[in-house]
Amino acid sequence: MKRLRRKNLRFMEKRNKRVFGLLVFMAAGMLQAQDLDQTVVKADSTESVTRVKLDGIAAVIGDYVILDSDVDKTLIDLKSQGASTEDITRCSLLGKLMEDRLYAHQAVQDSLLVSDDQVNAQSDRQIQQLVAQVGNMEKVLKFYKKPDIESFREELFEINKLRMLSEKMQGSIIEEIEVTPEEVRQFFSKIPEEELPVFGAELEIAQIVKQPTAPEEEKQKVINRLQQIKQDVEDNDASFNVKAILYSQDPGSKSKGGFYSMTRETPFVKEFKDVAFSLQEGEISEPFETPFGYHIIFIEKIRGQELDLRHILMIPEIPQSALDAAVKELDTIRQHVLDGKYTFAEAALNFSDEKETRNDGGILRNPINYGSRFELTNMDPALYNQVRNLKDEEISRPLKEDDPRGGPPKFKIMKISNRYDEHKADFAKDYLKIQELALREKQFKAIKEWMDEHIEDTYIHVNAENKGCDFANNWVKE
Repeated sequence: MKRLRRKNLRFMEKRNKRVFGLLVFMAAGMLQAQDLDQTVVKADSTESVTRVKLDGIAAVIGDYVILDSDVDKTLIDLKSQGASTEDITRCSLLGKLMEDRLYAHQAVQDSLLVSDDQVNAQSDRQIQQLVAQVGNMEKVLKFYKKPDIESFREELFEINKLRMLSEKMQGSIIEEIEVTPEEVRQFFSKIPEEELPVFGAELEIAQIVKQPTAPEEEKQKVINRLQQIKQDVEDNDASFNVKAILYSQDPGSKSKGGFYSMTRETPFVKEFKDVAFSLQEGEISEPFETPFGYHIIFIEKIRGQELDLRHILMIPEIPQSALDAAVKELDTIRQHVLDGKYTFAEAALNFSDEKETRNDGGILRNPINYGSRFELTNMDPALYNQVRNLKDEEISRPLKEDDPRGGPPKFKIMKISNRYDEHKADFAKDYLKIQELALREKQFKAIKEWMDEHIEDTYIHVNAENKGCDFANNWVKE
């Protein structure tokens, strides 16, 4: 496996030397920047001019200053996130930070702006995640050495504004780039035989899913209970916050009184967002359904396109009889396929409750490229554990799968439809992967051309101590 990865890494390095530059910045998204006045190194008592460091400035890109401490802390942050830093030099890291500032600077020049609401929403999500990880806000502030939440929010705002501007600029450079079949063919034909990438063993996986549902009387019980809570809050001034803590079944917000801050870009299901953005400040919704269960929403505050809301989720109880019925039906389907009454694909089309796969014979789609193959070295561990012991043409017994988002469980039977052994890239068999490589190379070239052009047109200063770096781009202008 290591040999395969090394070979493919060498292939990608030969195709483009700038792969590293596209990876580092996102890994260091929580970089702890400090104020400029904290990094000024004062002259000693002799007032020797030669001993004064230029305010700790590593480089200036347009309107952005990169401090020496920014570079140091990015490296520390990469290590703390478990990233390998063996091949990362201080010069390469500085070069990547310079690239990002150039993207952000040009985004402002091109009016590719991000709103303060979007940035604040992203910061709020990060704070919520951090609090969930360490337990409370006090621990978060202590870890990041911040005196209060306001200063922490200000720092996150600057970091996220820079990152979002950079991403927007990069996206605008490559958004319209496509590769034609002929370009893919030419790309593949230019790869020397000894440099062809090796693709690892792959599987095609199919499944038939049964999703047990609660009976109508259980659903109505939940709707009635939510209506009672809504009425108690509206008529008796009961606390929605307390009601959420007591009754909500959403593990992500229950302890916070059902609180979420969101914009239209927040990755909530459509049904939830549609209701949330239809309400006025102070209004409570009627009970409504999503794939997770039934909700009511209370809008606490509206700030432009951002909402502060609280919600209560209640999940109708699914009786054991419904769970047992789903397992029994899957057992029957499995036996009928084994007896040859119909194929697995026909069974998926006629009996599966999963609309995303049933019309395709139950075939799963890889979320990375939407192809039907899953490379063993990159498979989601949960999926791998479900199929690792299956032999060809074998159909699994019914498996229970809990919804990680808190929804009801589902049951499924699975089958490996095809296996592909480790092999050198083949144009016909691996077209989608080769197309992806060709597109990536074309995007790299477009970014390189953009970089070269805008480095020429932008004010750039590199500290004397860093001018000896072997940068991937021509940051040190002659």
